[in-house]
Amino acid sequence: PITFSWLDYVVFAALLGMSGSIGIFFGCFGSKQNSSGEYLLGGKRLHIVPVAMSIIASNISGLAVLGAPADIYRYGAYFIWSIIPILTSSLACVYVFMPVLLQLELITTYQYLQLRFGKSVKILASFMYIFQLVTYNPVVIFLPCLAFSQATGYNIYLIAPATTVFCVFYTAIGGLKTVVWTDTLQSISILLGSVVVLAMGLYQSGGVGNVFKIARDGGRLDVFNFDLDPTVRDTFWTFAVGSSAMWMVDVAVNQGTLQRLSAVPTFAKVKLVMVLFGIISVIFKVLTTITGIAVYARYADCDPLQSGKALHMDQLVPYYVMDVGGSILGLPGLFIAGVFAAALSTLSTNLLNLATTIYTDFLSGFVPKSTPEKKISYLLKLIVVVVGIVDCCLVFLVAKFGGILQFAISLLGITYGSLLGIFTLGMVFPIANEKGALSGGLAGLIFSGFMVFGNLFYKYHGLLPDHRKPISTQGCNVTTPLLSDNYKSYEGEIPSAFFRVSFWYFSICGCIVTVVVGLLVSFVTRKSDSNVRPELISPVFQFLLPTKQLKKDRSCKDDIPLKRVPCEIVE
Repeated sequence: PITFSWLDYVVFAALLGMSGSIGIFFGCFGSKQNSSGEYLLGGKRLHIVPVAMSIIASNISGLAVLGAPADIYRYGAYFIWSIIPILTSSLACVYVFMPVLLQLELITTYQYLQLRFGKSVKILASFMYIFQLVTYNPVVIFLPCLAFSQATGYNIYLIAPATTVFCVFYTAIGGLKTVVWTDTLQSISILLGSVVVLAMGLYQSGGVGNVFKIARDGGRLDVFNFDLDPTVRDTFWTFAVGSSAMWMVDVAVNQGTLQRLSAVPTFAKVKLVMVLFGIISVIFKVLTTITGIAVYARYADCDPLQSGKALHMDQLVPYYVMDVGGSILGLPGLFIAGVFAAALSTLSTNLLNLATTIYTDFLSGFVPKSTPEKKISYLLKLIVVVVGIVDCCLVFLVAKFGGILQFAISLLGITYGSLLGIFTLGMVFPIANEKGALSGGLAGLIFSGFMVFGNLFYKYHGLLPDHRKPISTQGCNVTTPLLSDNYKSYEGEIPSAFFRVSFWYFSICGCIVTVVVGLLVSFVTRKSDSNVRPELISPVFQFLLPTKQLKKDRSCKDDIPLKRVPCEIVE
């Protein structure tokens, strides 16, 4: 069993203590968070390194730290190909999406949709985003709470509220500056914990060469499958193409990314932020992949799941940490602290994003213009608290119904495709109009929802192939009772290919449907005298505008401050 030593508690408490101290400093002793601009944008004076680290941390959750290595253990190291969409989404962020969003001085990405299409599209996108985060936040916090419960024996029903209250506390009082600097601290903790655990695993498994030999013999390094069949769970294309839409939403049109990049002074520094983000994210993905390979090398001849040593896939990595480093005081504490750091950074980012979106897109119209900035700041903090309470209650549901985890993650595939499709319509296609964007967004949402829920239904009833790599129990102690695989087999009719599509393609399918339907409806409902403001189209695609509309293109320059730069439009 996983148990904490006194040093593990010290290491764990030290990280949380430093995170809370940062919030107290910026909320009480640093520059006061008494205006919405200071609270949401940090006064636009943040350094590129903490901003880059903050974006990285907000894209790494407990699901990545615990789930990715376990997935590699069971299905192979295809996860390494996720470095491709990371790099492409970073490029799209810098050259396609952010030049438009930053020059317009927007607080939320969804304000752009109102400028480009109208209020109805903005409300639809904002609602999808809020629903997505409120659903995802409980999942983010559940896994680290589960790991901590295993490590200490404390009840998860006590850990989850305490964790949520702590995160709400430092997010509410400190604003963006607190989130950015705590994310920086937590990113370091995540990387340090991953490196230490990986080093211990490689050492105890006979070194890098032996680990990769075992993984190769077990088929975990067979990652050069270029099969175009979309029903195959993991191939080169499922990660390089299928997951690209998810990364594009997480990085290029994400509310948190815009909020952080708006806090740096010039576009040249925005580029540097994204360069750092790309480099460090790739390093983390490589570390995660090698960790998964090391886990397999450790248990190649005795699967902990079938031997009963780990009861769930999410318990595999914590079990591995205690197995290879449980005798080292402080290592379990460092690892669990890293898992918690990943969850806290993601949760704090999402809380701030939700507060920003809810206030800006839904409540600001009801607030009198004469309202002092200090009161608006208090309102934003109140929203953080209320959302935190809702998320805490939903964590109890996740803890009680563990099957909701995959359901909640699949929900991301529903909303991500529609969101990316709507932004693509707006910034890439000048012909797109409000009716097209609204119709396309709803069509993509319905299409993805039908695909996801159908897939989950058939998977739950054991009607879908699982594509698991072979595992062995030959090296297990003969006295250990082996558990049967809980995957349900089925000998009846196989579901249609539509419901067997790999979950990595859910988002990209929704995006394609949104764009196609949006363009068709826009073409049918277009008006001959309609003009699109050039600054609302990405500089890369402004060549699609009629030349008579654009008199002068002022695309984003590296040395200019990040503020709106209007283009001249010929009437």
